[in-house]
Amino acid sequence: MNEFMIPPDHVNFLAKKLFGNSGKIKDVSIAYLQKEGGGPTEPHTHFHDHLFIVTSGEAKINYGKEIIILKKDESFLVKGTVSHSVWNNIDEETVMVGISVEK
Repeated sequence: MNEFMIPPDHVNFLAKKLFGNSGKIKDVSIAYLQKEGGGPTEPHTHFHDHLFIVTSGEAKINYGKEIIILKKDESFLVKGTVSHSVWNNIDEETVMVGISVEK
């Protein structure tokens, strides 16, 4: 679902599903990426996954051999076993929520 909608029995309330069930939540963080900020400097891997959600700005995820661009109100599930790093993709601050997910 890519569009905002009004849930049943709600007023002046717009919602957008960013992702469905993808495992058990390990932890949740919020990150403020300044201009040219991000990391890690060398892409890494690990056993848990990350669900990244951009709340403002724009992020670039180096994901294996791909580059994923996330804009405000977009999300992407990073498989931890795929080499990855995340960077601010604009000249202003980008704010992201990162949810670590155990399989």
